[in-house]
Amino acid sequence: MAGIKDVAAAAGLSVATVSRVLNGHPSVSEDARRRVTDAVERLGYRPNAVARSLRTDQTRTLGLVISDVMNPYFTELARSVEEEARALGYSVIIGNADERPDLQDHHVTTLLDRRIDGLLVSPTDGGSPGMLGAARAGTPMVFVDRWIPGVDVPVVRSDGTAAVRELVAHLYGLGHRRLAIIAGPAATTTGRERVDAFREALAAHGLELPDAYIGQGDFQAGSGRRVTEGFLDLAEPPEAVFAADNLMALGALDAIRARGLRVPDDIGLAAFDDIPWFVHTDPPVTAIAQPTGELGRAAVRALVDRIEGRTGASVTLPARLVVRRSCGEPASPESPSPVRRSTP
Repeated sequence: MAGIKDVAAAAGLSVATVSRVLNGHPSVSEDARRRVTDAVERLGYRPNAVARSLRTDQTRTLGLVISDVMNPYFTELARSVEEEARALGYSVIIGNADERPDLQDHHVTTLLDRRIDGLLVSPTDGGSPGMLGAARAGTPMVFVDRWIPGVDVPVVRSDGTAAVRELVAHLYGLGHRRLAIIAGPAATTTGRERVDAFREALAAHGLELPDAYIGQGDFQAGSGRRVTEGFLDLAEPPEAVFAADNLMALGALDAIRARGLRVPDDIGLAAFDDIPWFVHTDPPVTAIAQPTGELGRAAVRALVDRIEGRTGASVTLPARLVVRRSCGEPASPESPSPVRRSTP
């Protein structure tokens, strides 16, 4: 493999001059720049990124710690983060916390050891020690999707309050009065926020949310099955269930079918976090969609702003309700609306 000395020899220049060209130094002549560029192309020379980072104190690398790589929402989020980072000249290293604070800290520590320039995190809880330490140490950081109150870090997220209110009005209009929720972890901001929004929306229609209709989940399918089985065992089961994320909704669907029941004939089902699969289930699932691609891109831009000395601002985007047929909606001759993905 060609090295910088080979490039210098091929260009007929000193190693110092080649180094200045490769690092974009303004003091080199156009002739020297052209000769180095030609030599690099002929030799297939690739600069050593590690050595360059030691000189410039930048690796042009971002870290992304997501809560659960198996969750389609976070998979799409990671894809949009990688695409936007690449467009801005950065690479991304991804760590999967699997909804575990200890794994989150492991990934944060590992990424900082690799000298990343900044960190995107979707916190698994109210703040693991390693992540809080990184934030307080001044590491350029942005929270995405979830956040930690009281930590001075920009937050890029969606607001589902209006969409949840619209969903409850929709369910009420279909005649449902006994409404239950499969909640996300109370330690996460999204877990608490969605329950609060659901309760407030019910109250606006004169409905209560009894404790028996609040099932504690963990944003994973197994908890959706377990909570839904509990709902179905009640003397008076709910008429419709709102799962606070897509994986818990799939678990709920499994539990309902395992009892020989049908959605929506026996019980309605709606979900937060729309995914492409929901248009292919029978029936297609009514869901609240987040602008996932836009969130990922906005999070990268906010982080790069902080890395490059600009003010990285928080961003809040609205979620929206996508009505299909899983809550007893009238059948339509038209095909259900597919998930609308945001485009760059």
